[in-house]
Amino acid sequence: MVENEVLVSVNNVSKKFSKDLKSSLKYGAWDILKSSFGIPIKKDLRQKEFWAVKDVSFELKRGECIGLIGHNGAGKSTLLKVLNGLYNPDEGEIVMKGKVGALIELGAGFNPILSGRENIYNNASILGFTKKEVAAKIDSIIAFSEIEDFIDMPVQNYSSGMKVRLGFAVAAHLEPDVLIIDEVLAVGDLGFVLKCFNKIDELLPETAVIFVSHSMPMVSRICNQIILMDHGKVEYIGTDIGKGVQFYYNKFSNNDQNKVFDNGTFEMFSLETNLVENIAHYKKDFTLTFRFKVNRNIGNCPVLYLEFKDKEQKPIAGVFVKDDINLSSENSIIVYRTTIKNPLFTLGKYIVDVGLYEQNLGKPYLRINNALEFIVSGDKEQWVPFQLETENIVAIESI
Repeated sequence: MVENEVLVSVNNVSKKFSKDLKSSLKYGAWDILKSSFGIPIKKDLRQKEFWAVKDVSFELKRGECIGLIGHNGAGKSTLLKVLNGLYNPDEGEIVMKGKVGALIELGAGFNPILSGRENIYNNASILGFTKKEVAAKIDSIIAFSEIEDFIDMPVQNYSSGMKVRLGFAVAAHLEPDVLIIDEVLAVGDLGFVLKCFNKIDELLPETAVIFVSHSMPMVSRICNQIILMDHGKVEYIGTDIGKGVQFYYNKFSNNDQNKVFDNGTFEMFSLETNLVENIAHYKKDFTLTFRFKVNRNIGNCPVLYLEFKDKEQKPIAGVFVKDDINLSSENSIIVYRTTIKNPLFTLGKYIVDVGLYEQNLGKPYLRINNALEFIVSGDKEQWVPFQLETENIVAIESI
C-alpha cells in the first residue's frame, strides 16, 4: 500500500443527456452507427441536449475524503454514476485504482428476490472478493447491519432503512480502496448513522471517500476537501470546508417574510437595526427595533418573542421583550427595542422569527418567520452556533 497514493483522478469530465426519450434514442442510434463505421462523434450539444456534468476535475488520495454538495439537480449523483462506471463520460478521463465500493442509490446492486445473505455474496463477488474472503467477514457484516433476524428474507421485503444498513455494512466491511457514498445515509436512524461515521473514521486512513450529502454538519464531520456544484459545473473546490458550505447556504438565502399566524390584533409596521448591511460581529452589541400597529385594544401590552435560528433553520436562542404598560388605544404603535449584548454567534448566517404573545406567553397574536436575516462576520467557519466566552489558564506541570 502506497502512502499518499492518488486513487481517484478526474480530468475535465463531462456528461450530457437528452431532455426527452425520443431524442435520446435517436442520438444513441446515430452514435452507435457512426462508431461502427469509424466516424468520429461530435461532443457538442445537439438539439434538446444539456450538460448534466461539465468539466469537473479533482484528485483524491488515500486517506482523503471529498464532499460533493449542491442543490437537487446540481449534477452530484450523475457524477457519482460516472465515477462508478454506470455512465460513460462524454468528455474527459477518469482513473480509479483498487476496489470500489459504492452506495449511490437505495438498494442498488441488490437482487430483490434473493435474501440479504445471498446478496452479500453477490455484491462481494462483483467487487472481486472470493467466497472464502466473504465467509470470513459475513458474521461481522450481518452484526453491523443489525438485521440478523431478517438476513435470510428476500431483500424486496426490506424497508428502506434495512437496505441502507445492509448496503453500507457490505461496502464498508469489504474494505474497498475507494468508497462512494450518496445521500442514502439520510434514510438511516441517528444511531446507525453515527455508527456509519465511526466506521468511515476507521476506514479513512486506508481509503479514499467520496461523500454526497445535503447535511453540512455531516460533510464537515468527515471531509477534508469540498466541491460545490451548480447546474453541472464546479462553483467552488478546495480544502476550506467552511467557505464552500457558506457559498452553498448563500444559494438558499430567503428574505421573504412568512406570516404563519395572524388573528388581526396587531400588524408589524417596521423592523429596524443598527447593523450595517445586516452584518453583525462576534461580541459586539447590536440593536433591533420593532414597531407594531395596534388594530384592536386588548389592554395589556403583548410579549415580543424573538427566536434565532442557525443556517440549517435550527432554533438556537430566544429573547423576550416585555413590559407591564397598558395599551392606550387602537390605531397606536407599540415600539419594542432590544439590544443583544455581547453576542457569541460564530461566523455564518442567522435568521430571526418574531412572535407577539399574551402575557406569560399565552396564546399568540402574530407569528412571522424570516423577519430578519443577518450575517455574523468572522475569520473561520465553525459548526457550533456559539463560541462561549471563558477565562482560561494554560500551564505546564513537571512530572
